[in-house]
Amino acid sequence: MASATVPLLDDDTIPFGEEDEMRDPSRAGQKYTHPYVTFFHLFFRGAAIVIYMFCGWFSESFITSFVFVVLFLSADFWTVKNISGRLLVGLRWWNYVDDDGVSHWVFESKNSRVNKNEQRIFWLGLILCPVFWGLFFLFALFGLKFKWLLLVMIAIALNAANLYGYVKCNYGASKDLNSAATDFVKTQLFKNAVDIMTRPSGAPPPTNVRPTGVV
Repeated sequence: MASATVPLLDDDTIPFGEEDEMRDPSRAGQKYTHPYVTFFHLFFRGAAIVIYMFCGWFSESFITSFVFVVLFLSADFWTVKNISGRLLVGLRWWNYVDDDGVSHWVFESKNSRVNKNEQRIFWLGLILCPVFWGLFFLFALFGLKFKWLLLVMIAIALNAANLYGYVKCNYGASKDLNSAATDFVKTQLFKNAVDIMTRPSGAPPPTNVRPTGVV
């Protein structure tokens, strides 16, 4: 763990932590604050799984299936890392290289209003899809389908990268990953009860950014 001054991202159209100020007031109180973001958070990763499972119905070409699955996986990775994590749960992880050529990983979280429905969908999609790909890995391995095994390993790597990054953001970069994963499971299991007991009353929390760590 190294401490460093975290630079600003040059491609930030809206500074991280100020998304609430740009929110459409007409959506206040609605079930989903970011319906399109929520849809595409699930669409790309779901489409990759569906294409992998049923590609044989439409094409016998492995190359065609491989290309389409990787395209959807890449779109999902970019969307989850840069858009849905930031808007749905107020988390962001990224990397930069300092003047000495040392690579640093930054895990950030912001204190802001989070739509509980969108939050549940975000974590549900983030966790379940790697489980599916893990099952596909076992089927391909024991079925000796090695060319499909390569595709599944790419999917696992991309899905696991986002899952790892957001667990780090949510529980702090300084915490051991096993401990963070345990805390995460406990939090999700008892989330409804905790929300009822700890739901704040009064003014909404500020939208300041809280970096959880720089690696």
